[in-house]
Formats: sequence, structure tokens, C-alpha cells
Amino acid sequence: MSSGNTSSQNHSPVNNQPTRLKSPLPALHKDTQPNTSHQATNVLQAIEHARHFLPAQGPISVFVHHNTLHAFEDLPFEKAVIEGGRRFGCEPYLSEERYHQELLRGRISREDLREVLMADLQDDADKLVATFGTRYTLRLSMLQTELQPMPESGLSWVLAESELLKRFREEVPAPYREKTITQTRGWVMRHLEPITTDTTSSNPASPLPAPLQDRLKAAGESQIHRWNDQQWESFTLHALWETCQQGVEKAEVQTPNTASNDSLHRLMRGELGIDLKTKIDDVLIRFCGCFLDQGFADWKLPERENGFAKAFADLYLGRWAIRADWMKHVDASLREVQSPDWDAIQSIEQSLERMGISNNECEGFLSECLLSLRGWAGMIWQMETNGPFLANPIPEGSLNEYLAIRLILLAHAIEHFGKAKFNVGTASEILRLALKSADVRSASSVRSRTHTVFQLAQLGGWTPEQMLNMSSAQWRCLITEIESFASLDRRRLLHAAYERHYANQALDAISIHSRRRRELATNSRRRPAYAAIFCIDDREESFRRHLEEVAPDCRTASAAGFFAVAMYYQGADHASFRPLCPAIVKPQHYVREEPLFSSMAAGERRAVRRRRLGWFAHQVHQNSRTLIGGWVTGLFGAIATVPMVARILAPRLTSQIRESMGSLVRPPATELHLERLADAPGSDPASMGYSLDEMSQIVVRILQDIGMVDAFPPIIVFFGHGSGSLNNPHESAYNCGACSGGRGGPNARAFAVMANDPRVRRRVAEQGIELPDEVRFVGAYHNTCNDDVDYYDLDLLPRSLRELFRRIESDVIETRARNAHERARRFESAPLDLTPQEALEHVEERAEDLSQARPEYNHATNALVTVGRRDWSRGLFMDRRAFVTEYDPTVDDENGHILTRILQAAIPVCGGISLEYYFSTVDVEGYGCGSKLPHNVASMVGVMTGAASDLRPGLSQQMVEIHEPMRILFVIETTPEMLKKIISENEGIRRMVEGNWVQLAILDPSTYTIQRYIDGHFEPHVVTDREIPTVQSSMHWYRGQRDHLGFATIQESEIKTPVSSSESDANTSEVLV
Repeated sequence: MSSGNTSSQNHSPVNNQPTRLKSPLPALHKDTQPNTSHQATNVLQAIEHARHFLPAQGPISVFVHHNTLHAFEDLPFEKAVIEGGRRFGCEPYLSEERYHQELLRGRISREDLREVLMADLQDDADKLVATFGTRYTLRLSMLQTELQPMPESGLSWVLAESELLKRFREEVPAPYREKTITQTRGWVMRHLEPITTDTTSSNPASPLPAPLQDRLKAAGESQIHRWNDQQWESFTLHALWETCQQGVEKAEVQTPNTASNDSLHRLMRGELGIDLKTKIDDVLIRFCGCFLDQGFADWKLPERENGFAKAFADLYLGRWAIRADWMKHVDASLREVQSPDWDAIQSIEQSLERMGISNNECEGFLSECLLSLRGWAGMIWQMETNGPFLANPIPEGSLNEYLAIRLILLAHAIEHFGKAKFNVGTASEILRLALKSADVRSASSVRSRTHTVFQLAQLGGWTPEQMLNMSSAQWRCLITEIESFASLDRRRLLHAAYERHYANQALDAISIHSRRRRELATNSRRRPAYAAIFCIDDREESFRRHLEEVAPDCRTASAAGFFAVAMYYQGADHASFRPLCPAIVKPQHYVREEPLFSSMAAGERRAVRRRRLGWFAHQVHQNSRTLIGGWVTGLFGAIATVPMVARILAPRLTSQIRESMGSLVRPPATELHLERLADAPGSDPASMGYSLDEMSQIVVRILQDIGMVDAFPPIIVFFGHGSGSLNNPHESAYNCGACSGGRGGPNARAFAVMANDPRVRRRVAEQGIELPDEVRFVGAYHNTCNDDVDYYDLDLLPRSLRELFRRIESDVIETRARNAHERARRFESAPLDLTPQEALEHVEERAEDLSQARPEYNHATNALVTVGRRDWSRGLFMDRRAFVTEYDPTVDDENGHILTRILQAAIPVCGGISLEYYFSTVDVEGYGCGSKLPHNVASMVGVMTGAASDLRPGLSQQMVEIHEPMRILFVIETTPEMLKKIISENEGIRRMVEGNWVQLAILDPSTYTIQRYIDGHFEPHVVTDREIPTVQSSMHWYRGQRDHLGFATIQESEIKTPVSSSESDANTSEVLV
């Protein structure tokens, strides 16, 4: 992906778009002779540093959300977004236009702007600026309106053709407009007679600028007295423009210069008119796709096992190789690559010397080269270092060899295309001559500055007379002050106000709702009818809330969705193992799903059928590309379109048919190979699984994490989650992040098996937690795309508990419909008057629709994380925007060990999800992967745009289109002392918190007062809203709404008696819209 791509929501200055940040690439110096003696150690260190900037996203089958700017986490957020933007050519914030749209619709308030500006300026707020008040008032004015940038090239047309000098801007307050026009009219009339009587030339004694005098003379005194309001408005704006331009010229403020040679590729494009990057990328994109292929291609790349460079040389030195003209002299270099003693690092050194790159420029230059195709380069590095589970791993050293080949091609391209213009043959001499002829361009012009001051003059009610009387020093002060508060600074503060608005709403709501919960004085320790344990995922927030409304006597809780069962897992119908645990954890244990002993024969027969069907499908696919196969496909291809069309026209029915036919190959009843016989874990049958002691440690950890150490209900259901949809290359991104993009059902199942084992329970009891014999754990899987729920190992449930389970099943069915109904309001294709059952059918259909680009919105609304007891957040409508993490301070010890391990996972995981959504939203083309509609799967490791492009890391436009980009807000139930201790003792947490990558607040466990963590200390949160709405049910609050909603309390008394979806459907007309 080219770093020059632009975000879909930002526009160039002519169309209201700020200029893109440039990458800080090596400053090549034309006036010095560089020291080009490179030591291998220096090159290795430069590569090691440069590769930190590569994307950390692995293959799409194990997509894990992470901080897009992970390489900059040692910097504060505000600096990191600027540095990242410069290096990658991306935007750090939303555009000013977008922020001002949010200001107009109330998403940002004027109070938010005043507070963040005052906090930013502090003691400098009262500094005087010319005659226009303080720095605070000037900057507040600049924040409250969009200062539309305008380059010199566009101003001439705008001045001549638009209403810029005819009508005041719409945002200008009416009193300011009337004041400016009235005072200008009086000023002109006082000096009118001398001007209109002297028709020979401009009157030098008049205070009016000469162009205004000429305009008044042309109109004549009699006509001026008859001017209407529109004519005076136009004259006033002309007067403002002339006085602003005169003042800017008088100030004589120097404009900064920016060199155009900040990138070698940009330099050569400017000097030669040829994009060398595109030429080289065209070659490497196709080769990288072949080299990294995981089974997508029909043929294997020759010599792949010998490494990237030798495979490349072998391919392009072949007799039938097709090469571009500029590669015709590359043979000698490629033959050197084929030699047994060729070394990638030595080759890189030689290429750097060949191009005259000095030691000082080495690191920046190599960084530019790696980031030229950062998607492919990043995938090479991830597969080289983090891909042991891949079907076709790549050799060690592949990234160095990729870089060596790229530099060889770059040197040859420079020499091939540069020789024609500069008449020299060496790359270093061509670069030196190109630098000499590179021009330096001005960053600003008098008229573009005039335009900025002109806009502020309207908004501030400044009159032409007032501005004409300013001295040169005052004009310099004004312009310097305006330009010191550039677009990036304004966007930084607008974003701070954007975040402040939501944070205040959230903290106010939690404070008010928790007070209401305390007033209920319910006994949280009474035994519930049953318990449902979910992942902390924000999509489960609504499912939990609806389940609590349906069954008020149940208890819900949450933990990270791998439920402490870190494993390599192989399903009964899976070809290989895959990790089901957080990406930062390397599993040691292997678990396999196997048919029950009594079903082994049936399981083997179905496995043979699956293999035969797979072989047949592969042969059909492969042979359809042959001459005869293509002819057969042409004859019978129409038949193959029938299921494809059916998946678009009747996706739900097609799915049901496919599901019924799948019973022929689906594995029979299965069990998990969970208990290990050998001493050490491994992948062989005897070494698979866990020891009993390891199982007990897992059970104790989760029960402590969720605060469930006594008063156990008869049935505790653990819900793993994942997502299933068609035609969705990013499907793993919709799965459980705590399972490395896998589905969490096997983890929930494994935990339930462990917790039900009597031998494990005896070991758990030795650690202080007594699990009664009558208590049973059930594993389940929740599909967040179609809201389907499956249960595991129900045959093992005692007969005495089956009636209760049927009630649980009924409650979950009702919850599925309600949850689907709340989700459906976000989909434009779903009418707002759907009943819950119709909504459930709608989401089931979306998941099976081959043409659906938005099967679900995933984490697109994430904004908040709560860490604490469910008692104070239960019944709070959080609009599916919160990761809800269970934690009971009364179960923890004085050192906060339980809270520490929860935050060690929650802060980097939830923070990483939030930040990836943030960056993919503020620049969906630069940090995100653009629209998924033109995407094609490449090598089974990623997606490209069209037939050939860089790999596109990040999130698609369809995944972020309803997202509000904010740093996530953590609200943690603990004390300031405990949290400070945890921050200081954990580097990963400290870096995220002190660097402002996440926002932090605490809820005191005793008083329930809230304090915010600001600049290293805690400050009390002052509640501004005294009440939040109270509603009968979630449906009463969200019904008829598509946008984000505020917080509300769900009435406890109104949910005592469950209401079925059929009753909800019957009462639809009674629900307020």
C-alpha cells in the first residue's frame, strides 16, 4: 500500500482537506561527500530498528487486533500519532471538517472546547495578542469554526467565482455580522466626500485602502447612499479582505521552506518523472505472493526452501523469465546471489555504497525501503518469527534477503532511468546530481495567509477600521499567533474535546447508576438460579444485559474468552492445530477433539468422506484451469452458479439445506483429549492435554477472576464466542481476540470438563474453593454474527438438572432474539420496525449472504472498559460499547494479584482493539485497508486491493464506518494506591497508561466515588449530569434509533417477569419510537 494514499474523509486544501504529513526519510545531502563504508553490525542494527515500524499483523487466519503504532508506544500518544503520521504518510486525527460536524450536532460541546483549551494553555491563556484579546479567546475562536485552508492556486478562482466576498460565513454570529457592517458603513461615510469629489486619483490622506477608494469612486456618492444591505455586506467583506492583505504584507513574516527531497522515491519522481517505487513494487508484489503462499497457488515456487533471494534469482534468470526493460542489466547481480557464499547483509552494504548512502542515512533509508511495501515486508517478518503453526513456513533470514533484492533492483532502476537525463552511469552520481537540481518550495503565500486572517476577522467581529490601525508589530504578533496554532494543533484539541464529552457522559452515568444500585440494597451474595459466564467482549455486553432482563434471578460474569486454557487445538474436522490463546502467550499444551470411543468407526468413515470430497473439490478447481477443464467448465459452469445465486437470493434457506446435507461428513459425538498421561506436554497422543494439577490451577484462577468463590448455582454455563460468515476474508478478526482470532467454544468446553472432574475439584478445594457435588459446568459457543448458541457434552448433565437446563435454554433463545433486535437497528437494510424474531432471522440471513459486506459490526462501537463487580453496572444500558470485565476486590489479596493479572491482559488487549479501530477510522486508506469490496485474498495470508497491491493490514471501511475513534476509557473498581502500585510494577501497563494511550478512572470500592487519572495523579470527577433516564427495558430505550445512544438505567422492578419475544412482537406498537 502506497503511503501516499489518502483517507476517504480527508480532502486536499482545495476540497477542504489538510495536507498529508510527510515521512521523515533520510535527508540526503548534496553538498557533502558521504562516508559510505558500512559495517555489517551497523547494517544489522539499522534493519533491526527499521523493522519495528513494520505492521505486526499476522496471517488473516490468526488476525489479532493490536495497536497500529506499537512501534511508538514509548512515546506519549500525542507525539506518537504525529511521528507515526510523518513516517507512514497518514493522518493522526479526523479532519477539522468532521470535528466541526460533530460540534454542530452536539457531539462536542462549547464547554468541552473551553475546558480542553484552558487545560492546554494553562498560564499562557491570558497572553495578549495584538488588539484582539488573549491567546485563549483567539484560539477558542479558531476552534469553534472550520478554518478552510486554501492554496494560492485555488484562491483566484474562489475570489472571482464564489461568494467569498459577497456573503459572511454562515457560522458568523448575527450580532458580529451586524456590528461589522454597521461600523464599516459609518467609517466609510465619514470619509466618503473627499474620495468621491476627487476623481483623478486615490486620496493619500484617506485611511481607506486604494482599492476601496477606487470602488467607491466607481459607484458614485448618489449610488452609495442607496446601497441596500447586501451591497454593504459585500463592500464590508471587500474592505476586510483588502485590510487583511495589506496587514499581512506589512507584517513581513518569513514563511518556512520545506525541501522536496525528503524521500529518495519522491526525489527521483520529481527529477525523472518516473515512479521507481511502482516499477520495483510491480516485480516484488507478485514474487512475494508466490514466496509466502500457504496453498492458494497450484504450483510451488521453485527453490523456495533455499530462501527468498535464491528463489528470486533462479526465477528471473530462467530461460523463459519475463522481465521489464529496466531489468535487462540485472543478470550479473542475480548471478552473484546464486553463488554459495552470497550473504544478504554484505549485498545490502554493497548496494548502499553503490548508491552513495552514508552511515548517518543508512537507518532512515532502509526504513523507507522496508516501508515501501510495508504490508508484504511486515508479513515476511511475522511469518519468519511468529509462524510455527503455518502449513508452509518460510526460512530464517527472509526479511534481510527481501531487502537485499529490493536494493539491487533499486540501484539498477536508478542507473537505467537516470542515465538518460544525467548522462552518467553510476547510481551514486545520479543521486548527487538529482539532489543538486531539486527545488525548494514555499509553504505559504501572502494571499493564503490573508484568507486565514480574513476568516478569523469575520468570526471575531473585527472591523476593517480596527485592523487598518494596527502596527506592523501587531500584525506580526497576530500572524505568528495564528500560525503557531496550526491545523494539527487544532485537531489535537478538537479530538481531546471529542473524547472528553463521552468520558464525562460515561463517568456521570456510572456514578448515578451505581448510586441507584446501592439504594436497592440487594443481597448480591444470595444464590442465583444459574450463572452465565461470558468473554469480556463488548459484543457480549448486550447479550448479558438482555439475559439479565429475561432472567433477573440469574447471575452473569465475564473473563478473557480463552478462560485461562491456553492451547494448540485441533478440531475433529480440522487439518492441523491452531493456537487458542492471546497472541502474547505461546501455548505449551495440545488438545484434540476426537470421536467418542463408541463412535470411532463412524468418525473414521466420515473423515474418509471429508478427505474424498476435499480431494474432488481440489481436482475440480485445479483442472478447471486446463484446456480441457476450461472447455468442460464452459459447458457446465452455469450449473455451478445455482448455489452461488441461491446464497444471495435465499441465504438462510440455502444454509439450512447445506446444514442438513453436512450430516454426512460432520464428525459424530466427540470428546476432548484433555488429560495428559506423559509428564511433559507435547503434540504426540500421550503428551496431549493437561495434568490434574494444571487443570485445578486453571479452574481456581478463573473462579477468582470472576469473583465466584462461593454460593455456586446448580448450573454454570461458560459461553465462548466466535463469528461465522461467508465471503469474509477477515473472519478471524471477528472471532475471539483472546483466542488469537479463533473461536472460543473449545476453551469453554475444556474449562467445563476440567471443572466437572471430581479429581480436579479435590485439588481446587485444597486451594480454598469448595465446589459442591451437585454443581455442574456446561460449555457453550455463541456465534456473535447470527446469535446462534450451541452447547457441549449435554449427555453428561445429571438428570436432576435437566429441567433447569431447559429453562436456561429457553431464556437464551429469548435473549438471542432480543440481542439480534438491538443489533439490527445498526443495519440500514433492517427496517426499524422489525420484531425480535424477525430481527433474529435477519442476522441469520446476513451471516449466510454471499454478497454481504457487513455480516456484523464487530468492535465498531467500543469506547469503554469496566473492571469490577457486576453489582454496580448491572442494568446500565451501555449501547454495546463496553468491555465488561468481572473483578471482586473482596476476593483479592492486599497486593492485588488478581487485579494485576486481569489488567495485564485487559489493558493491552482492549487498548489494542481500541487503538486499531482508532487508526483505521481516522485514516481508513493509510492505516486501514480501505473498502473490502475490491479486496482479493493473496497467498492465504492477507488481502490486496485489486489484482496486485501491497498487502492491506488494518481494518476495512465496512468495519469502522460507525465507529467513533477515541482512546478507550477504563473504569476500575479499586483504590488509587493499589492502581498506582500496579502501574509502577508492570512495564506494559505503565507504558499504556502514562503514555495516555488509554484513559483511566477508578471507582472506589467503599464509597463508589470516581477519580480520573490525569498526568500521573488522581483527580475527583465532578458529576455534571444529575440524572440519567430510567426506562422499562433496553428495547424501550433503543427502539427506532440507529445512531449511538446515551446511557440509561433499566428498571429493576419491570424485569421481574420475563416477557417472551412473541409478547414483545404483539406489543410493538406500544413501544415508544
